Amino acid sequence: MRDAVVFTNLKKTFGSSKSKVQALDEVSFQVSDGEFFGLLGPNGAGKTTLINILGGLTAPTQGSAFVFGMDVQKKSQNVRKNIGIVPQELVFDPFFTVKESLKIQSGFFGLKNNDSWIDECLFELGLEEKSDANMRSLSGGMKRRVLIAQALVHRPPIIILDEPTAGVDVELRENLWVFIKKLNSLGHTIILTTHYLEEAEQLCNRVAFMNRGKLSSIQNVSDFVNQPGGIRTVFKETLKIE
Repeated sequence: MRDAVVFTNLKKTFGSSKSKVQALDEVSFQVSDGEFFGLLGPNGAGKTTLINILGGLTAPTQGSAFVFGMDVQKKSQNVRKNIGIVPQELVFDPFFTVKESLKIQSGFFGLKNNDSWIDECLFELGLEEKSDANMRSLSGGMKRRVLIAQALVHRPPIIILDEPTAGVDVELRENLWVFIKKLNSLGHTIILTTHYLEEAEQLCNRVAFMNRGKLSSIQNVSDFVNQPGGIRTVFKETLKIE
C-alpha cells in the first residue's frame, strides 16, 4: 500500500534565540493511503503545528513533509488539491450564505457544476435548512459544520480534521462521524486530532501519541482496544501522565 503522507525528521522552532520553543523535534512517520489515523496528545504536543506544515501554512525548521510523494514546500499547489483541512478556529466570511461560501470554495479549486456534491455535503452535515442563511447568523456548531463542508468541497483524497468536534453538540458529532466513516470506506485517508480518546479508539486504525513536540509512539488500535482501560491507559503510560 502506498503512503498518503510522510513526515521525515521534522523540526519546528518558534521564537528568538533567547526564548525558543521547540514545537516539533525530529518527528518521522507515515500514514497509508486509505487509513484512518489519529494524532493524540495534550495541548502543546505539536499536533496542530504538524498539520499546519502539511497544509503549507508554516514551514519546517528542518525536515520534510510529503503528500503522495510530493514535497509540501516544493509542490504546494498540487498538494492543496489533495488535502482538505478542517481547522480548530471558526474562520468564515460574514458576507455570504452557506451555499455561496461552498460555491466560492469550489471556485478556488477551479470546480464548476459542483452543486450535486455541495448538496450532498449539506445533507450529510445537517445543513440543508441553513443553505440560504448568512454565515454570520449561524451558531458556533453550524459554523463548524460549514468549515467541514468547505474542506470536503473538492473531494480531497486526504481529509485532515483538527479537533473537529471540540465544543460542538452531540448531534453534529454523530452526523460527522457517520459521514467521515463513509468517506473513509470509499478510500479517503483521514487524519484526526482529538481530545476525545474514546473517539480515536472507535474510529482510527492507528494512533500516534505526541508530547512536547516529540513522537512518543505509534500503535495499532486493535492492539490495546481490549486492554484494561483501553486507550486511556495507553495514553497515560505512553506520555507518562499521572
